[in-house]
Amino acid sequence: MLNVESNMLNFNSLAIFCGSNPGTDPAFAEQAIALADRMTEKEIDLVYGAGSVGLMGIIADRMLENGRKVTGVIPQHLMDLEVGHTGITDLRVVKDMHERKMMMADLSDGFIAMPGGIGTLEEIIEVFTWNQLGIHAKPCAFLNVNGYYDKLFEFLKHAVNVKLLKREHLDSLLVAEDPATLLAKMENSDGKYAAKWY
Repeated sequence: MLNVESNMLNFNSLAIFCGSNPGTDPAFAEQAIALADRMTEKEIDLVYGAGSVGLMGIIADRMLENGRKVTGVIPQHLMDLEVGHTGITDLRVVKDMHERKMMMADLSDGFIAMPGGIGTLEEIIEVFTWNQLGIHAKPCAFLNVNGYYDKLFEFLKHAVNVKLLKREHLDSLLVAEDPATLLAKMENSDGKYAAKWY
């Protein structure tokens, strides 16, 4: 069970969820580097999925260049496919995806989704659900580079309109298009959640 207590928020490490591909928009990689630099300025370490490729590899390599600690958590079957980053500070090989996600959540003080595919979306939605259910009180955020997640937010607003998602829960998601603004929002968040049930 994760810690549900919120301290007004002092980040030692953040979990970053992002693509194992770089995508077609150069801004994705640019903002991965910018996020790493901003985290470094604030002395925040990285927790991520231990990939050596795509946006995952870009942000990890930049954090390492900046002298920050990088903890990667990867299931054995992905490590066997040689996509694990063997040059990071702390590489943890686990049994499966469930153990990976729980360990990343335990090691992190908050969560940021950068552009990514279905895996990235699944990871951020899961920790957002945990917040909604009171399993943790850590902020969940989107670095919405060039409006990448705009369609997702349209759907979530629709879910609010038909009363399948509470407005307070949607409002608790932190969103910005640049790392400086996003990290400032996270620092000013108390990480608290609203009760799920009407």
